[in-house]
Amino acid sequence: MGTFGFLFTYGSGIFSRAIDMQRGWVVSSDYRSAIGAIKSVRETKGISQRELARRLGKHPSFVNKTEQFERRLDILEFVAIAKALDMNAVTLLKTILAALPDHVEV
Repeated sequence: MGTFGFLFTYGSGIFSRAIDMQRGWVVSSDYRSAIGAIKSVRETKGISQRELARRLGKHPSFVNKTEQFERRLDILEFVAIAKALDMNAVTLLKTILAALPDHVEV
């Protein structure tokens, strides 16, 4: 899950605490389904996260963080990902729509 840990001192003790950094819009079931559909296309085509990142001119963490719901995908990134997957953006969008319910929560 998208958490990070930190240590802080209070008096003479050290306490560890994890804070959940994911936002509701990142972890909604509909958003997970949409990203899952893109990931499924990538995997079906035999394209690794590293290769997709190379095609996008991005660091591999860009793809990983997107697929792990640690960052939100914007529309221009979506179009670039479709092209990097050798797909038309409309075709990829249709794949995503097929994975979503009729009423999408935003």
